[in-house]
Amino acid sequence: MSRKLKKGYFVKGVFVAEGSELDLELKRELKGTDEQSRTDLKRESTELQKLGEDLLTLRADLMARLDLTDKLKDAVAEAKRITNFEGKRRQMQFIGKLMRLVDPAVLETVRAALTEQHSGSAHENLVLHLAETWRDRLVANEEAFGEWIIKCPGTDAQQLRALIRQARKDAKPEKPGAAVRHGRAYRDIFQIVREQLGAKDEAGEAS
Repeated sequence: MSRKLKKGYFVKGVFVAEGSELDLELKRELKGTDEQSRTDLKRESTELQKLGEDLLTLRADLMARLDLTDKLKDAVAEAKRITNFEGKRRQMQFIGKLMRLVDPAVLETVRAALTEQHSGSAHENLVLHLAETWRDRLVANEEAFGEWIIKCPGTDAQQLRALIRQARKDAKPEKPGAAVRHGRAYRDIFQIVREQLGAKDEAGEAS
């Protein structure tokens, strides 16, 4: 009489009988892998949904740089126009689905653009730092005024000189040993310097 074959399967050349300890262990591992995969997919989906929502806040110049599909751009523009809560929610879900179709490399450019908007580009930070340096030099050093006028001849020299005088006056402590306090003139000098540096930058001149 022939022997009844056990039900099972082979794993790497090893027969695994159904219901055996090895079978149960392999199924537990497989189940764990499936659950982990579902968790990873859900996390990725949530992250892409949030990224899509952040696109609504992105400046137009940064948005223009991104290699997004017209369908996604139109969906974002439409979401900005929708005021109804439920309509907005459905539109954001649609954007989330479109985000899952975006190439990973393009997603990285989206994240980079959002980071730039949040913290400012390296160049913008450099201009701000340069403006702060020039403001402090103008207030502290008499010779700096002439250097600045040569550098940025479009500056209203009379206005800037008056602000410098006022800033120096404001900086003098009321009592000996008191902390230096900066008034409005100090802030106005910064604005003038920053605007002039920005104008030179747009003109393509060396800063």
